[in-house]
Amino acid sequence: MVKSILLFGSRGQVGRALQRTLAPVAPLVMPARADADLANLSSLCRLIRSTKPGLIVNAAAYTAVDRAEAEPDLAWRVNADAPGAMGEEARRLGIPLLHYSTDYVFDGSKATPYVETDEPNPLSSYGRSKLGGERAIRDSAAYGAILRTSWVFGETGANFVQTILRLAAERETLRVVSDQIGAPTPAALIAEVSARVIVMLESEGWPAGELYHLASCRSISWHGFARTIVEKAWQHGMASRLRPEAIEPIDSKDYPTAARRPLNSRLDCGKLETRFTLELPDWEPYLERVVSGCASTL
Repeated sequence: MVKSILLFGSRGQVGRALQRTLAPVAPLVMPARADADLANLSSLCRLIRSTKPGLIVNAAAYTAVDRAEAEPDLAWRVNADAPGAMGEEARRLGIPLLHYSTDYVFDGSKATPYVETDEPNPLSSYGRSKLGGERAIRDSAAYGAILRTSWVFGETGANFVQTILRLAAERETLRVVSDQIGAPTPAALIAEVSARVIVMLESEGWPAGELYHLASCRSISWHGFARTIVEKAWQHGMASRLRPEAIEPIDSKDYPTAARRPLNSRLDCGKLETRFTLELPDWEPYLERVVSGCASTL
């Protein structure tokens, strides 16, 4: 039984979902963002030492992918230095650390889904900072696990689903890239799997910074995902000017962004499924619930 869980990023989309799944596991300590400044390492370490949790779960991150190109130092402090400091404190206290990373550590040039042993080669400052966090945790020699995930969406926060729903109410046409492929992964699924991982590893013993891929079982392009979102919106009677067929597929080169994205974001999750006796589901039922929830608030 975990004594308590110190949850960073509890107000983010994954953090909110984690509140629901981790509350039955152990008492949660959820510092406000003002009290848990990940860019201030000395303050962060003092917080961990004073809390003395039984487990640290880090769902906090600098996630503004394009802005990170202009703020690489800040992204590095939050995504690399802070997780490293958490790892050092976890090792000192003799407790595990569960941390989340991203498909953006890869360059997307592989023709098949990425496995955990594939060599990372991030294309962006954000990806480099997240890879830095993975390596800092492993260098700390802390026990725990790192879950790499992809294309996270949920009912709250700034994510692709919420953006498309907003644009669908405003526009009659939309252009969305069709040559980037990945698996949309619900925050709720990440939280459900995280709870299972914690319960099993608390019982069987935590590894030293073991890495697992965690994503939904079906991949799709951003264009295909956008069309599915709008189709669901119409099915639920949401006010919309945009028809699914009016979403135009384009190549990444025709939609330049500050940060480059990998064309292939598919993650092979076989290691996670085997270790924790899981069969990761399709993302569409989760999307159905998210859109239905958004429709009910209108």
